[in-house]
Amino acid sequence: MKQHFNDFYWKDYLNITLGAALYAFGVIGFIQPAGIVMGGLPGIALLIEYGSRIPLQYTYFVINVLLLLIGLKVLGLKFLVKTIYCVFIATFFLSAFRKIITQPMVENEMLMSGIIGGMLCGAGMAFVFGSNGSAGGVSIIVSIINKYKNISFGRGVMLVDFVIISCSLFVFRDFIKIVHGLIVMGVMIYTIDLVMNGLRQSVQFMIVSSKYEAIADTINNELNRGCTVLDGTGWYSKKPTKVIMLLARQSEASEIFRMIKSIDDKAFISQSVVRGVWGQGFDSIKGK
Repeated sequence: MKQHFNDFYWKDYLNITLGAALYAFGVIGFIQPAGIVMGGLPGIALLIEYGSRIPLQYTYFVINVLLLLIGLKVLGLKFLVKTIYCVFIATFFLSAFRKIITQPMVENEMLMSGIIGGMLCGAGMAFVFGSNGSAGGVSIIVSIINKYKNISFGRGVMLVDFVIISCSLFVFRDFIKIVHGLIVMGVMIYTIDLVMNGLRQSVQFMIVSSKYEAIADTINNELNRGCTVLDGTGWYSKKPTKVIMLLARQSEASEIFRMIKSIDDKAFISQSVVRGVWGQGFDSIKGK
């Protein structure tokens, strides 16, 4: 357990809860009333509901539990702990919104419902992914496959989503339903990238602290990031000092601030956005 972050894990679960609520609202308020099939396990649950009238939240929960049991054996509990929480909280919100929302938010506008629903679902998934969580379902299947086969995670998810959406043809016998499903998938992917773009941005920290050794060790051992300690001189005091230079992802910034505060709440910190970082732990160096 990371000793400097124990008090802050609740914020990850708060973000996952918010993300699950947005996702459930998008599905129940817009996508399901419009009769659109989306990707992922909710798409399978929607197909079953359209064909048999079994409420999607029940199918979503049961299939996820089965996949989680398989995933626990293959991937381990540590990998799936946030996924388990997300599955339970998402099922709760799906059931709650099903009781609260008694009529479509947008009537007789399938395309508009799909776009709004896709944006809400995409934003919700961005909050979940940004907290290193997962909504289960397809992501568990692809993670298991990815453990044994060298397949791109994103490509695997998109392929499975495309197959699920295409299966709506057997339920509705309507090609337009597939088109709307693909639009929802595209809007979700775009929204996820848009929301998470800032979280993936790289930042540079310059940290001045008398406890630089403890901070640098924690960066190495608990954040798994490298850092550089530079020699400096405080020109007002004319005393030598140490300056830690650290490059990290934007999504790691909050943890870095929390960690520094827990060690030295009087540290001097500057943070700046960098245009690009290449090397180990970041993007690969590209050459001709």
